[in-house]
Amino acid sequence: MNAFNYRERQLYAEDCKVSDIVAEVGTPLYIYSRETLERHFRVFDQALNGLEHIICFSVKSNSNLAVLRLFANLGGGADIVSGGELFRCLKAGMDPGRIVFSGVGKTTDEIRYALASGILMFNVESEMELDRIQEVASAMGKVAPISFRVNPDINPKTHPYISTGLKKNKFGVEVDRAVALYKKAARMNAIRILGIDCHIGSQLTTLSPFEETVLKLREIVEELQEEGIPIRWIDLGGGLGITYRDEAPPSPEAYADTVRRAASGMTQGFIFEPGRVMAGNAGILVTRVLYVKRGPVKTFIIVDAGMNDMVRPSLYDAYQEIRPVVETDRKIMADVVGPICESGDFLAKEREVPDAEPGDLLSVMSAGAYGFTMASNYNSRPRPAEVLVNGNEFFVIRARETFEDLVRGERIPPWLS
Repeated sequence: MNAFNYRERQLYAEDCKVSDIVAEVGTPLYIYSRETLERHFRVFDQALNGLEHIICFSVKSNSNLAVLRLFANLGGGADIVSGGELFRCLKAGMDPGRIVFSGVGKTTDEIRYALASGILMFNVESEMELDRIQEVASAMGKVAPISFRVNPDINPKTHPYISTGLKKNKFGVEVDRAVALYKKAARMNAIRILGIDCHIGSQLTTLSPFEETVLKLREIVEELQEEGIPIRWIDLGGGLGITYRDEAPPSPEAYADTVRRAASGMTQGFIFEPGRVMAGNAGILVTRVLYVKRGPVKTFIIVDAGMNDMVRPSLYDAYQEIRPVVETDRKIMADVVGPICESGDFLAKEREVPDAEPGDLLSVMSAGAYGFTMASNYNSRPRPAEVLVNGNEFFVIRARETFEDLVRGERIPPWLS
């Protein structure tokens, strides 16, 4: 469900005509729907009724301050993977006691910053990281709350780049070593064991991997309890998929029912880290057609948004639906490509897409997650603006970058004068 629909052949974001937003803000442009973001959060939250839980939004999927504030206002927390994401969450007014810090490469400065900020816990991903956290916390006179991210070697049946729970992946500690590491942590004077964590991948469309994950974590939790190591929180990560094309992912209700069954009788609270399922279909990327190039083999629709603005198609060969902003019945077989100087710069390949002429607007759907957050300045291109729609009004929540922004912070040494 989302709030991007046609009325009299014009695409609307909630009650705002997309072409009117573009007339004021320009393209390329990310547009998010407040209504959709809030509905997705509430549906997920209500599905978990009866389970003590915290919803920690995955900040890497969409890190705009306005989006983070929206989820904070709904009682949500955050799953972060960098000091920069922690800064964003605090700037947005997020309760640090509802923030979990994941990621395999936490630096000393990031650990110090998180401890000083009072986050809920670190999801520890290696023995060396545990030692570093102990060292930093001890030097600060603090006790660091931690969980271990356990790698359960479960195949999530998703794209290999977004699979994170297999032995060959870099994330987490091996199941066989988990109990021994918990015992080591229990002996450390600057460590407080708070939970256990697992995240097996992203864009999952079946429930069986989630069930397997809960059952494996349950075994470890029960073994830890026998060793006198209680666990307060079970962090199940995120990963629930969305519909980009013809996928039929489970509903939040079905997901929650699976967790309830697998965790029946357990007394711990649960942490969930949804990202894509919250924001993915709550956003679009609008782009303007620059040229149409009809060749002997292919037709190319050249637009002003490139792989620097939306990298998923190039990086993952991901499908993003392309819709016209002004509805048309005319279709052609074409590649929709951007201005980046790379053959891998495309938004759609060999696809039936709306026939378009220079000046027409196209909408790249399901762009609210892993869209702007993965954008870059490649080819020295300013990043797009971002807009949040609220009913019949909209607000620019990130201004379009300028050429001056591209060189901000760069300096020419005096000996090159």
